[in-house]
Amino acid sequence: MEPLHGPATYEHEPPRHWALKINSKEPFNAEPPACELVDSYITSVDMFYKRNHGPIPVLENYSLFRLKVGGLAPNHCSLSMDEIKQLPKHTVVATLQCAGNRRTAMSLSRKVKGVGWDISALGNGVWSGARLSDVLNMVGIPNYTKVSSCGGKHVEFVSVDKCKEENGGPYKGSIPLLQATSPDADVILAYEMNGEELNRDHGYPLRVVVPGVIGARSVKWLKSIDIIAEECQGFFMQKDYKMFPPSVTWDNINWGSRRPLMDFPIQCAICRPEDGAYLEEGSKVTVQGYALSGGGRGIERIDVSVDGGKTWIEAKLGQGLKSGHGYIPDDDDHRDKWAWVLWELSVQISSPTDILAKAVDSAANVQPESVESIWNLRGVLNNSWHKVHVNIIPKQLHSNL
Repeated sequence: MEPLHGPATYEHEPPRHWALKINSKEPFNAEPPACELVDSYITSVDMFYKRNHGPIPVLENYSLFRLKVGGLAPNHCSLSMDEIKQLPKHTVVATLQCAGNRRTAMSLSRKVKGVGWDISALGNGVWSGARLSDVLNMVGIPNYTKVSSCGGKHVEFVSVDKCKEENGGPYKGSIPLLQATSPDADVILAYEMNGEELNRDHGYPLRVVVPGVIGARSVKWLKSIDIIAEECQGFFMQKDYKMFPPSVTWDNINWGSRRPLMDFPIQCAICRPEDGAYLEEGSKVTVQGYALSGGGRGIERIDVSVDGGKTWIEAKLGQGLKSGHGYIPDDDDHRDKWAWVLWELSVQISSPTDILAKAVDSAANVQPESVESIWNLRGVLNNSWHKVHVNIIPKQLHSNL
């Protein structure tokens, strides 16, 4: 497999959109302006956040690509891209979100370690490819299997990505075998994003998409799939992306005391107006944002306050996937349960104030009010109430401008 890829250097990075906010150049990590997120239910490829741990791989010979599937599977196989595309094509609408989304706000409470993401380290995409469960069927593992006949309990995904955290080795991650073999979980080996071939930034030619789970488990540039007895022992499963209480510091951390993060919690953010915006006194303003919850839990409601949390108004939820996305088959049985909802609320604001937003999901999970209560040294899973402050331009002053 390795000879199929060119040198992993930053000299061969793909072009990116000029509007992205770059949080680190090498490796490249960037997010779109928040206002771009609420312009479309489906996030464009250009505006989809970019999360990397090393240089973007360069595939030099597509025709020789082979995906190896083995480990503790009863049988092993090696599949070309043509063979993968001959399997039934499945399309799923799913939001991918970095576990570090909204980390910058958490660091304002106390300093945390990690890329300084604002509120746009996520995007909602239309992903198409082969179901992982269909591929596992080919190596002798039936649907809804918790433990394989050879003792496998987890499915490990291995990339060609080279990471300094893995001492120059490949990026790896895993999910439980039961989740991998369940067609209901909609885990796919994706080769298309938004109706087009995956580009290099998003995993060309093949990636895993694990809906409802933190983005770290949706491994890009997939090289092999292994059935293993225990969860993946890679750095990003065992020494990162874990949730610790506020009392844990770098001096007393015990990585083995916590499980790797999987489902992301309920999340909500305000994308318009932006923090610090100036509004005309008494004008109608449309507050817009996104909300999502992990594990297939839908959003029940969004509560918005325009008086700093004294009173709350329920926002209007978007209608989900709109018509006009021709790359989604009309007869495809896709579900929006893995996707965000966009919401809005039109209100009149007459004085400087804090606008707050919080969400409730279908399991009645609610967001915590304070970031301090969920602070952790890695700055992951900040899902506290989101707040933006708006200023007011008096009508008389505005008319003189």
